[in-house]
Amino acid sequence: MKVFLDSAIASSWTLPTGCPPVQGVTTNPTLVLQANLPVTLATYTGLLRAASDAGLAELMLQLPRPDVTEALQWLEVLQTTAADARVKLTIKLPCHPDWLACIQAVQDTGQAILLTGLSNPVQLLWAQGLRAEYVAPYIGRLSADGRDVWPFIQACVAVQKNGGPALLAASIKSPEVLSHLIAAGAAAVTLPPASLIAWAGDALTNAAMAQFERDVATSLTL
Repeated sequence: MKVFLDSAIASSWTLPTGCPPVQGVTTNPTLVLQANLPVTLATYTGLLRAASDAGLAELMLQLPRPDVTEALQWLEVLQTTAADARVKLTIKLPCHPDWLACIQAVQDTGQAILLTGLSNPVQLLWAQGLRAEYVAPYIGRLSADGRDVWPFIQACVAVQKNGGPALLAASIKSPEVLSHLIAAGAAAVTLPPASLIAWAGDALTNAAMAQFERDVATSLTL
């Protein structure tokens, strides 16, 4: 399973020992705003260079508007910057009919795309028909809406196994959900750096280590 960091704050991309290897970073306009950055082409090219400086292999960037002319203008610059930075670029686009012209225009350039925000199996089949490289449902949002997410996740994995879009699961709120996604066969997950850091340790592991230390000390008194 590939792990992507869900953050546009470049200083948060360096993780402590105990965290799993990170494939890259994924962002969206909300994350860019949370980083106190404007959603502009200059910001995106800066993130590509920052990913290269951090030694990350991939960066996923979401275009801000379904304007085909603007999308192609941005894409030309982003592809050139990504090639210079030696970072694999994936373009994120909402899984919505309003974005169809933009999706097709971006794909016509040969650019890999991720369709984000899909929430049901009909959207999944539409994404499959569009030949997206990734689909990214928001697990936490679906759960908060009272939906049983796991049949949908199983459907995403089944499509993935049959050569369709790979599942990149987003909005993961607990290590238990992450365990379910690993077991289900999700291709990738996206997590905030803080979650990875928090889950890299565990109170039960710490308690076992403390017990071992006490027992070592006791054994030396025998």
